[in-house]
Amino acid sequence: MATALYRSHAPALAATHADLENHASAQREILVGTPGSVVVRRNATGTAFYARQFYDHDGVKRDRYIAGPVGSPAAEALAESWRTRIAEANELLVSVRILVREGYHAMAPKPFAAVAALASSGLFAAGALLIGTHAFAAIVNRLGIRASAFPTEDIDIARPEALARASVPEGGFLGALRQSGIDFVPIPEFDPRTPSTKFKEAGRSRLHVYLLVPAEGREVTIRAVPELDAHATALPYLRYLLAESQPGIVLSRHGVAAVRTPLPERLALHKLLVSQLRTGRNEKSLKDLRQATVLVAALCDLFPGSLTEAFAALPATALKHVRKSLAQAMPSLEAHPAALEEMAPLVAAKA
Repeated sequence: MATALYRSHAPALAATHADLENHASAQREILVGTPGSVVVRRNATGTAFYARQFYDHDGVKRDRYIAGPVGSPAAEALAESWRTRIAEANELLVSVRILVREGYHAMAPKPFAAVAALASSGLFAAGALLIGTHAFAAIVNRLGIRASAFPTEDIDIARPEALARASVPEGGFLGALRQSGIDFVPIPEFDPRTPSTKFKEAGRSRLHVYLLVPAEGREVTIRAVPELDAHATALPYLRYLLAESQPGIVLSRHGVAAVRTPLPERLALHKLLVSQLRTGRNEKSLKDLRQATVLVAALCDLFPGSLTEAFAALPATALKHVRKSLAQAMPSLEAHPAALEEMAPLVAAKA
């Protein structure tokens, strides 16, 4: 018997997720680490001041100065403001715990800290997109479906065009990442004269962040991103993926961050495409194909016609690759007759 690739969450859970998205979009700044609490500390002279005590992405207890001295009107006002922010953050986490227990995807604290820092710096509001596996998870959550998780420590950030920013963030893209409290460093390219487009946590960590833009042609190149004081890897066919986007959120046991992701139908077809284009990376190609197949099954059930419309917008040079991947995916879609029916003409059509 064919196995379904996903199952739908209860409507009440989807409503909870939508409510979290509304709250996240209104956040001015996302707290780094757990919400924590407001505590009183004393400096070397014995003066009391307020601090926020919390656990960071590594589970280390931290204190962060708020204001002082205790008793001054300004310090009391700031401390009360922080108590309110912490209470609001804890309320959001109640909903996050409910969703995660029911199978919604959540990011680990460390990659969440990086994405949250970029969100707080205004990158997603200015037009940047979260893509890759973390975008897949956010889209699956937003569709209200439960599907297999695909863990990764890679974070892919894409910029479709110049971001709508009035100024460069302090320290550029790298500085925005470091606001997470993680010591990010550039990853050197093979040619030391080539600017870096990738970043990682210092040391032996596997946490990587990639900055990506659309290529002007068919070659992978490096392009400057002046509004972020950074450089990005320019990839062919990325323009198709980034042409249409939607709001979304990423969940973590530390909080919620508002992001933007590609439309699910474009992500599905782009993953079908890149699964054929990867060379020497069979594991990643299979992951792309599996993620795409899940989205194809869900979209044909929930939003019939959306994939057919997105398919019509594919570049002509991509069609043969997408059709080949679709043909490989068809056996996995046996439990989803709507997907088989909608995809069959696309597989059979002549280039």
